[in-house]
Amino acid sequence: MRIASIDIGTNTILLLIADVTSTGIHRVVHDEQVIARLGKGVDAARMISPGTFRRVTAFLADYKKRCGEFRVDVIIATGTSALRDAANSGEFCQFVLEQTGISIEIISGEEEAHWTYRGGISEFAHRSNSFSVIDIGGGSTEIIVGDARVIAQKTSLNIGSVRITERFLKTSPPDKESIAEAQHFVKSLMPHEILRIIPSTLAIGVAGTATTLAAIQQRLPLYEPSKISGFQLSPSMVRSMLEDLRGKNIEEIKSIPQISEGRADIIVAGIIILLEFMEAANLQTLTVSDRGLRYGIVLREIEKAH
Repeated sequence: MRIASIDIGTNTILLLIADVTSTGIHRVVHDEQVIARLGKGVDAARMISPGTFRRVTAFLADYKKRCGEFRVDVIIATGTSALRDAANSGEFCQFVLEQTGISIEIISGEEEAHWTYRGGISEFAHRSNSFSVIDIGGGSTEIIVGDARVIAQKTSLNIGSVRITERFLKTSPPDKESIAEAQHFVKSLMPHEILRIIPSTLAIGVAGTATTLAAIQQRLPLYEPSKISGFQLSPSMVRSMLEDLRGKNIEEIKSIPQISEGRADIIVAGIIILLEFMEAANLQTLTVSDRGLRYGIVLREIEKAH
């Protein structure tokens, strides 16, 4: 059976096409992502704009076409933070359904945390008996702790790279006061009860901030999943990249080859969240994963079918 999993995030839309069996993911057929900015302005207005309706739907129409080209049997599309927050998310989902035939399931923060965790640890299950996963999205950040199948604790925080950028980092480059305000705000929301457990686990970072920093640190000319997954970030690496990027304007950041189109204006916010997390959890290393929610949703469908 061939399944397509579309993860409609606040900043990025990801498409995974995989062949599956009753025991799990047999083969990844296709994997791509696009910066669509569904959540642009949602933090302030709680509405998805008409322009965003059209822009995001065009990307989803391209994904639907790709699914046809790869002869996909089932398409599962999930929406996360921006669609949970927007007052007109129902209208948006109806518009997408009418224009593309794709039905969007808006999942809760708890569900997002659970299936992001399952996807994120899926390539490292042989390396540890206990795991923690941090997923820094555009609108929210999920932190989850558990073992190979059962989650012990999880939380979804309303801090994400788009949300923090729009709220605090409004100039290019941001001034020192704005950086300090963003850091203080993120620090104030860190869930210390969960963070105390994390040093005893294999800590994994998923999504664009972690994968981008892994690519920058290795100076990869092209994105290579095999070199991203398993790469270990240290707090000193992350701190050094924050110091380097916080003083650059958008155009200067765009010139860095490892930063994909559409991520330049939010990468500093993502780094702030990641660094505050690592410092609050007293982490010495964070293992990067190229997987996440889209993989977890495929696993969910396999389990539902069998």
